[in-house]
Amino acid sequence: MSAVTLCECFARDGLQHEPQFVPTSAKQALVERFAALGFPRVEATSYSNPSVVPQFADASELLRGLGRREGTYYKATCANVRAVQRAVADLDAGYGANEVSLLVSATESHSRRNLNRTREEQWRNIAEMVETAQDRFRLIGTVSVAFGCPFEGRVDPGVVAEDVARFADLGVLHVALGDTIGAATPRAVKETFTEVNKLACTPIAHFHDTRGTGLVNYVAAYDAGVRWFDCAFGGVGGHPAKVKYGDGFTGNVCTEDLVNLFESMGIATGIDLDGLLATAEFCEQALGRELHGRVTRSGLSPLLAR
Repeated sequence: MSAVTLCECFARDGLQHEPQFVPTSAKQALVERFAALGFPRVEATSYSNPSVVPQFADASELLRGLGRREGTYYKATCANVRAVQRAVADLDAGYGANEVSLLVSATESHSRRNLNRTREEQWRNIAEMVETAQDRFRLIGTVSVAFGCPFEGRVDPGVVAEDVARFADLGVLHVALGDTIGAATPRAVKETFTEVNKLACTPIAHFHDTRGTGLVNYVAAYDAGVRWFDCAFGGVGGHPAKVKYGDGFTGNVCTEDLVNLFESMGIATGIDLDGLLATAEFCEQALGRELHGRVTRSGLSPLLAR
């Protein structure tokens, strides 16, 4: 079975949900450990407005001190042109990210609430962001609430496919579909990725486990042809701590559980299994509490071929 490409999102999507600031040195240690474990893509930080997401006020400082692993992509999230300008400035200074993500929402209501712009205003913003990036990064498009919106309910797969096509027209050829509130079902996953796979892009699945369907949705995405997946140790994260919607917990699909599942299915992840659970425990120590990983408690499956 074809191998998968995983992106570890703990240090960005995971930490944005944390109300207490995590020290920069701790974030650097986490990102470096994820890369050493074998993740080819690691979310390192976000160029967010510190007044909105204070967790990433240290974005440039973190990148400046980060030890890099050759061949690894370190991603920074960008919500506007100013954020991309900061990413370019850090790159010019010799320590920037080599991958940035650009965000749109699949619904008008979520766009206004999350980005404070209409969808069309954000698409104009995206076009300017792509121009500002000057082909110096691998660009990752992200379509939020791609399967369900907390304000508008079900999302039409055709609308999501149109958004992916708009990214492709701008030269953004890797596009993540975000199940922002964990509303996706295997049927919806199959329908949506069937539409997206008709387009010239690399689709990425980014699911949350709000309703306990994260792993089965990832299997459905794999069966639909997806080979790039996002995850976060301990199932942490979701929306920023100051943003309140989704009726509760919206954590990411848990890395250790997903790696265990894929490897049990004979799908190579490229992750060092011997260091997987120790890293999960390291993440728990960083946040000072037990997280949501089942495999962290039970151990890896005895059926794994190691």
